[in-house]
Amino acid sequence: MMPASGAPRRVAYLFLAALVFLLDVASKQAVSGWLAPGAVRRVVPGFFNLTYVRNPGAAFGLLADYDSGWVAVFLVAFSAGALALLASLLWRGPARLTGVGLGLIAGGAVGNLVDRLRTGAVVDFLDFHLAGYHWPAFNLADSAIVLGAAAVVAEVLRSRRRSPAEA
Repeated sequence: MMPASGAPRRVAYLFLAALVFLLDVASKQAVSGWLAPGAVRRVVPGFFNLTYVRNPGAAFGLLADYDSGWVAVFLVAFSAGALALLASLLWRGPARLTGVGLGLIAGGAVGNLVDRLRTGAVVDFLDFHLAGYHWPAFNLADSAIVLGAAAVVAEVLRSRRRSPAEA
């Protein structure tokens, strides 16, 4: 059983997930309206561009070169399974940092899943370069997923450092 204080936290984590989802959808719609596919707008030359890339693959373009229906089915199924796991973990009323992390991950996962279901690809648009290195384009959902994973890892590491009496 969850203590009474757990329900407001769960609502807050779900609100965070919904906020991430809405910001992700709005940003992708804005970029899709501003730029043609493949177009690049230099924002900070040599460092940051806005671009419009449709990524049919997984994170960082993995599996994007495979022109096969199984890739899309696999990615949708994987996302749906991950969301079911996240919902289960959130329902348990995790520690605050873990809940925030899971909320960020869930919101980002839903944003990318909706893209994939609607169009078969995810819209990526944040394009960074630094000292001759180029990171694959990504979106707000991807950023939320990475930040959420970092928060969960930080909480795990923090909880391991506490003594058993503190836990």
